Amino acid sequence: MSFQPILTAGLDPATGDATWHLDDYVKRGGYAALKKIFAENITPEAVIAEVKKSSLRGRGGAGFPSGLKWSFMPKAYAGAKYLCCNSDEGEPGTFKDRDLLRYNPHQVIEGMAIAAYAMGTERGYNYIHGEVWELYDRFEQALAEARAAGYIGQNILGSNFSFELFAHHGYGAYICGEETALLDSIEGKKGQPRYKPPFPASFGLYGKPTTINNTETFAAVPWIINNGGDKYLELGKPNNGGSKLFSVSGHVVRPGNYEVPMGLPFAELLKMAGGIRGGRRLKACIPGGSSAPVLPAEIVMECTMDYDSIAKAGSMLGSGAVIVMDESTCMVRALERLSYFYFEESCGQCTPCREGTGWLYRVVHRIEHGQGRPDDLDLLNSVTDNIMGRTICALGDAASLPVRSFIKHFAAEFEYHIEHKKCLVPPEVQKEGSKIYVRPSC
Repeated sequence: MSFQPILTAGLDPATGDATWHLDDYVKRGGYAALKKIFAENITPEAVIAEVKKSSLRGRGGAGFPSGLKWSFMPKAYAGAKYLCCNSDEGEPGTFKDRDLLRYNPHQVIEGMAIAAYAMGTERGYNYIHGEVWELYDRFEQALAEARAAGYIGQNILGSNFSFELFAHHGYGAYICGEETALLDSIEGKKGQPRYKPPFPASFGLYGKPTTINNTETFAAVPWIINNGGDKYLELGKPNNGGSKLFSVSGHVVRPGNYEVPMGLPFAELLKMAGGIRGGRRLKACIPGGSSAPVLPAEIVMECTMDYDSIAKAGSMLGSGAVIVMDESTCMVRALERLSYFYFEESCGQCTPCREGTGWLYRVVHRIEHGQGRPDDLDLLNSVTDNIMGRTICALGDAASLPVRSFIKHFAAEFEYHIEHKKCLVPPEVQKEGSKIYVRPSC
């Protein structure tokens, strides 16, 4: 079957500012799914059943089945329940959610309203990353349009269901992308992860049952309700339903967001992005954002872009941030930059992460700058062993996985740095390869 975009349908990034308003969204069939639910008296249980059939998995990184997560919300709970959208997109290489909010905010609002109906929640929040203020402002404008038209608020579309939605502006802390840190931030506290259990479904925002999904996850829901879970599943492959937005960056001709069916071969996605620029060869790729293990060219070229294939190859689909590196890349230098990011972004709550990320950065930094020691690679692996699985949230693992994978697949480069006090990739090649073209809207 031919693929028709469902998240970016009708959107032209060149003129996107003119297409995000409510009237434009309604002309493209917007809010038809919400109207369908009330017109056909579709029950909340039936909505959740369709989402389960669709095999929609969380698009924020974890890939947890969305319908199953929705079913965790207690039905008989008499008090307040909350719905949260995680738009705190702060992982290096990831820029898909901001484009959904920039060009198609009403699809996110409709998806959240449907999810709220399915789980019986009357209040929701969209937590928007602090470094994209213009998108927070745009989402507020879209909320005002939806509220005025009766798509959110009291007695939506004349029904007995009410749902109020608010935008919440973060301040750029990467840790607030972790769901419980996000909840604490909304509550006005310092954004730090909570111990789990209890899980948000039982003890979330303000101590009440809460469900949290990613921006892209909510944006997929209207299509599922309009067309059915089975049709959505057919767009992708078993256990990996629907389409997916991939943020492709690095050494490609056309960096940007690409919506493709789940299970598309990596080689095809690379081709869509124009291939490797300058006629160079692919060296490596991080397929799911900076926290995902790197894969060398010979492995990633055999992968399809879905959760199961990437996991089998030894990495993660994660947020869908595809960071492409050509033969000019110094892998030690690349890892030094990634390690510095996690060192800077650790919230400091857990000792293994607070101290361990600093160790990782400092050791990689000295290798890159000609001060490496013969036992440094063993030391790095030892430090990651003492971080992984020993922290409240996954940031410690996110800092460790790149280190382990870079050493695993590119040990020769690290050993060359240590022995020869210089890079295996000639400086002139690195200089030429560092001219990465960045998409203007990123």
